[in-house]
Amino acid sequence: MRLVARYAKDLGEAFEVVTVYDGMTETVRLGKDEPVIKTIATKHPAAIWFERKMRDDFGIRIDGAFDNRPLVHQERFPKDIHPMRKDFSETVVDFADYTPYKYEAIGGDGVFEVAVGPIHAGIIEPGHFHFSQAGEEILHQEVRHFYKYRAIEKMVEEMTLEEAKPIIERISGNESVAYQIAWRDITAQAAGIELPEPIKKRHALLLELERVIHHLTDLGFIPNDAGFGAALAFCSKLAEEARRKMAELTGHRFGFGAVTFETSPIDTKAIKKWLDYLENEIAWFTDWIIDIPSLWDRFDTTGRLLPQKALKYDCVGVVARASGIAVDRRLDPFYIDHGFKMATQTNGDVGARFKIRLEEVRNSIAMMRNFLDVEPVSVDLPTPKDGSYTAYTESSLGELFMAIDIKEGKIERFFVRDSSFVNWQALHLMMPGNIIADFPLINKSCDLSYAGSDL
Repeated sequence: MRLVARYAKDLGEAFEVVTVYDGMTETVRLGKDEPVIKTIATKHPAAIWFERKMRDDFGIRIDGAFDNRPLVHQERFPKDIHPMRKDFSETVVDFADYTPYKYEAIGGDGVFEVAVGPIHAGIIEPGHFHFSQAGEEILHQEVRHFYKYRAIEKMVEEMTLEEAKPIIERISGNESVAYQIAWRDITAQAAGIELPEPIKKRHALLLELERVIHHLTDLGFIPNDAGFGAALAFCSKLAEEARRKMAELTGHRFGFGAVTFETSPIDTKAIKKWLDYLENEIAWFTDWIIDIPSLWDRFDTTGRLLPQKALKYDCVGVVARASGIAVDRRLDPFYIDHGFKMATQTNGDVGARFKIRLEEVRNSIAMMRNFLDVEPVSVDLPTPKDGSYTAYTESSLGELFMAIDIKEGKIERFFVRDSSFVNWQALHLMMPGNIIADFPLINKSCDLSYAGSDL
């Protein structure tokens, strides 16, 4: 059974730990005097980050945990402060004494450690990668992030769903539409309404456009990291044109504010013409890129994630599908009826992840044509009812899970698990046996979100 998320709630007189599996949810109530819960990381290794975050946020001890280091709290964060507890209301905390973070490392003659980040040479968010090396060969890697803790979970508490939307849609810029659709589904559940088909089609069109933009960017940057900059120039032009199409449709290049409960007229003829053009350009690009042996010599067998490892780490998105794991939230009647086709590969390497993106761009173009026929519609939302609600969206990076509790019309608890939160934990499995010069290539082929993981 696939693990989706594990998180805690402060109920006032007690804590509640929620463990979400695909198709089942478990809840455990803990007293506040000495809150302890047993780890599930021995069965689901990706639970480690969830449990370390739960301890940082709430002070819940994890029984049997083999990793008790802080996750989101950095070296000078006070150890006795747990910001997600309801009784924590400070906006500023004093620095504590410096406590060094002990990285995982492999010892031995000739083995040395290489630190990469958290500040990088390019325009990139902060993230630290710690390598154990024997010459050029990578023996082990540890990923350490969470340098930009924004307190979003706490920030939106006491807001209405509408007030929280501008914050939620900006959690991760390359998944803005996906986050808005998860918010939309929870808002509709709380209002007790069924979404009309035209609204679902309009939003699905924007979600596929967001996926195309993101994949085009990766289809340029992955070859660029293998020394083939011409691909980046070609795909950057297409990505920019797609970004401008997003601005034409929504008023914003990143689609902020795009998801509402009404549809507006669009220039169908112009979009069809652009989709035809994009399809031809992608066909030409595919013929071009597939026929460059030196490039595929770098892609094939590099950064492999074996299917059994992808399954064990509960991976999602392109990372999972490139390793043969057919997990995609669009595998439902609505998307299948509009042309969705599951794309999988089995090699689990950089080449497989590149091919998945090519195939998904072609499929997104086909689906976007089927989402264009939208009649005007507007929905009046009833007052949201109190309760616990969850939603899933297949973002360009993979499955997005969102949970919101509403109490007296306001957000009582907000939790999001970005697909990258689990996929980052599998990155180290792709490293052993590769050389450190291939790390940027492997990392880019997964293209995971820093911001989506660090709330």
